[in-house]
Amino acid sequence: MVTENYTVNNVDSFIITGFDHLQNQKLLGFLILITYMLILLGNGINLCIILTDRHLHKPMYILICNLAVVDIMFSSTCSTTMISVLLAEIKTVSYYSCISRTFFYHLGGIKACLTLSLMAIDRLIAIRLPLRYHSIVTNSRTFLFILLTWLIGFTLMAVMISVVDSAPYCQPVIRYVFCDYPSMIRAACVNPEPYFLFPAMINLWLLCGQFPFIMCTYAVLAYSVTKLSNNSNRKQMISTCSSHLIVLFSYFAPKLVSNLLTRIGVVLNLTERNAVMIVASLVPSLINPTVYCTRTKEIRKRLSDIFLRKRIVPNHLQVLS
Repeated sequence: MVTENYTVNNVDSFIITGFDHLQNQKLLGFLILITYMLILLGNGINLCIILTDRHLHKPMYILICNLAVVDIMFSSTCSTTMISVLLAEIKTVSYYSCISRTFFYHLGGIKACLTLSLMAIDRLIAIRLPLRYHSIVTNSRTFLFILLTWLIGFTLMAVMISVVDSAPYCQPVIRYVFCDYPSMIRAACVNPEPYFLFPAMINLWLLCGQFPFIMCTYAVLAYSVTKLSNNSNRKQMISTCSSHLIVLFSYFAPKLVSNLLTRIGVVLNLTERNAVMIVASLVPSLINPTVYCTRTKEIRKRLSDIFLRKRIVPNHLQVLS
């Protein structure tokens, strides 16, 4: 519903004003730029290692590749806007650019959660049904489920973007630090509350559905690991599961803290909200490749071989030598 205090205009661009009140904007811009470059480097290394090593063409590593693509997409949609505003001092974003960034930003958020769910299920099957794991979890089935999660994400985002695109806009000003659904709805001349019903349902599904499901999965995994008789297998599973848990909490922690503060009546000002948004958007995408590079034995070994310039000899030639 359009309010009487505004005149609806055809907005063809938005002005990002979320950083206007900050001191040392260049410093923050360089920090975001460095973080973004590290995200691209870390996820790029993971992708290159897994794609070029046929021994890593397995379901778990396919899921890690998928998560790397999601991290690059998720961080790129917000980082490029912030870097442009802070370093290039270009505060204007075209309407359709803002719409597309909003689409891919929220698609990345949903896809990350669904990928973490698939990784938890993969580990659960590996530990609970080790003898049947390779017959149940195949590469083709993994690709099928990855495709399904992308279709779910695209469908949900199509609904959200249609709502944003149909909203009437009165002022071309976004008071936040990049384009996303809340910032665009608050820039429209409408009562925002009804427009947040659908995103609230998605957040409820992610935080009260997916997150408890993943945590229950890892609780079962923890119990199963304690029952393993082989000490070596137990250590390997603990290392693998702890890596996944680090990634899981880096993704969900900012969302849980933000929702918890809201529930207990703590009202965040605009600067604090923007700070939470930046952390939630960049930190998980930086942690994920770091965790998988340093804590996954196969990737760590492949990485050390590259940096130490070791010549990798095929197994059948090693036997002959």
